[in-house]
Amino acid sequence: MPDWTWAAASRRGTAHVTTGDGLQDAYRVLTVAGFIIAIACDGAGSTRYGRLGAVIATRVLSRRAAKWVGRHRRLPSPVMMEMWVAEVRLAIFVHADRRGCAMGAFAATLVLAISNGISTLTAHVGDGAVVAQCAGFNEIIALSWPESGQYASTTFFLTDDAVRLRIGIVTDIAVDRVAVLTDGLERLALDFAGKAAHAPFFRSIFGPVASSICVGRNQRLSAQLADFLSSDSVNARTDDDKTLVVAALR
Repeated sequence: MPDWTWAAASRRGTAHVTTGDGLQDAYRVLTVAGFIIAIACDGAGSTRYGRLGAVIATRVLSRRAAKWVGRHRRLPSPVMMEMWVAEVRLAIFVHADRRGCAMGAFAATLVLAISNGISTLTAHVGDGAVVAQCAGFNEIIALSWPESGQYASTTFFLTDDAVRLRIGIVTDIAVDRVAVLTDGLERLALDFAGKAAHAPFFRSIFGPVASSICVGRNQRLSAQLADFLSSDSVNARTDDDKTLVVAALR
């Protein structure tokens, strides 16, 4: 059974530091039965409970995914994924009803990847991205690309009336590195002109994780990743919250 090593971090953007707002991103990573389950959600900063919406989504989806792959040892179907997202929306509705507000107050994006290296599923609502390295070829590919809204700096959310859930299943390409990121890192990690992942960026972050001797979370690399996300060089390129999950198959 394959083992995964991973590192992850989430840091507040300088714009939120200036306004005194808290971190709006949330993430969850689990390894179960040879699968990596990586989820990152970006709560809309313009909403009151965006962070809570992101937390609800990561918790519900990680639990459902872990239970599924632990029991069945295979990827969930697109229909199953849609059911889990519907469950997220129901949980958000309950929280919104208790507070007497609309679901939109909990608006959050979704970026999810489940992989055992041989087969990979992505589930995506809004911006952010899933990027992987092809096993044996070192080619960096984007498995799921950001989707923007009709207007500049807008996107889609789990709480939209008609949720735009994009599900991808890859079975013809084996991968041994996977990264999940929120939109705060898009300018550094993605080449929008060529609609491709920026390979030098991902090789630089995949390398240390792939060289790690531990199984599961590497705390030292996670701390270094957090320092990187808070660095002046990163903050000069983006003022948004930033979340990055990096996993390597051992």
